Amino acid sequence: MLLVLLSLPLASQKPHYTKFRPGTLWFDTEGRVINAHGGCVLFHRGRYYWFGEHREEFTTETLAGVSCYSSVDLLNWENEGIVLPVSKDKNSPLAVGALIERPRVVYNKKNNNFVMYFHLEPASGQQSGCVGVAVSKSVTGPYKLVKHGRVNAGQWPMNGNVKHGEYTKADKDLSNKKWAEGWHDAVTNGLFVRRDFRAGQQCSDITLFTDDDGSCYLVYSSEDGLALHIAELTDDYLDCTGRYMRVDPTGQNEAPILFKSDGLYWLLTSSSSAWRHGATRLFSAPSIWGPWEPRLGPCKGKTASKTFNSRGTYVFPVNGMPDTYIFMADSWRHYNPIDSRYIWLPLRFKYGMPVIEWQFNWQL
Repeated sequence: MLLVLLSLPLASQKPHYTKFRPGTLWFDTEGRVINAHGGCVLFHRGRYYWFGEHREEFTTETLAGVSCYSSVDLLNWENEGIVLPVSKDKNSPLAVGALIERPRVVYNKKNNNFVMYFHLEPASGQQSGCVGVAVSKSVTGPYKLVKHGRVNAGQWPMNGNVKHGEYTKADKDLSNKKWAEGWHDAVTNGLFVRRDFRAGQQCSDITLFTDDDGSCYLVYSSEDGLALHIAELTDDYLDCTGRYMRVDPTGQNEAPILFKSDGLYWLLTSSSSAWRHGATRLFSAPSIWGPWEPRLGPCKGKTASKTFNSRGTYVFPVNGMPDTYIFMADSWRHYNPIDSRYIWLPLRFKYGMPVIEWQFNWQL
């Protein structure tokens, strides 16, 4: 761990930022590079909290856990430390070497606590496609893992032409014939939903969305990355209610981002391209339950087709500034994840549509 910490670049002096500079090294108030990738931002009691993956050199394994930084101006960030650490217990789902991705934290008013969800691939490899759920009474943790696993086991989606029934031998044979004749229609009709019906639906890239009425939803890439699911959470945010829907089956969408503006729901996604940078896709709906309609992508200008050489992770409103949103993305360096850079850009509405344009530096 000491070697990893020493490998992070230090600023020559403690910086003080007055502008956002997308894609450049971003240092915390102590002059050390911020390490919070694939993350989210939560505003609570006058302060912003940035949660993210603590990444290492030359490996995608999680060797530290989930990190947190806090700020009052979104530019200058204080390191709050590792708020969800990995475990030294090799039997723990969070054992060193597990994969922890895209942490999301929301505040639950009912229980006056903070709930964190994240994509989890346990080091043991016993079950893939899991989400982890952790809780804390303090926004800066420590967070305690309370459950992990797949979601919506034994539940059928509310939409999507899914044919109910057992996962048959014919289904299994067809599932291995990607893009063969009949495969596309079979997936649309719930081929992989049936496969995972009993064990629970796969989760890879995830996000959380809290609506105006306090209801919370888990959005996740599922069905071998071929479809997105939107699942309603219980009042305590610790489990799914069993109500969920599929979005764009066979569309191959990952990295979901869900936000709301002027009564409309907006869903940003990336294509299923792993570390590679691709175009940001856009869907909209009048209700969380749809119908979700595809729209023209929000990114405009040079390199927009690659989301400015980044991959979207989150959108959040700026407190006290109506209709002002920030789009968070990561410019991943898969060969050395610790050196991945942050792309934060303003998301503005033009003619009723969200637009993200590149800026070398900008201010709120």
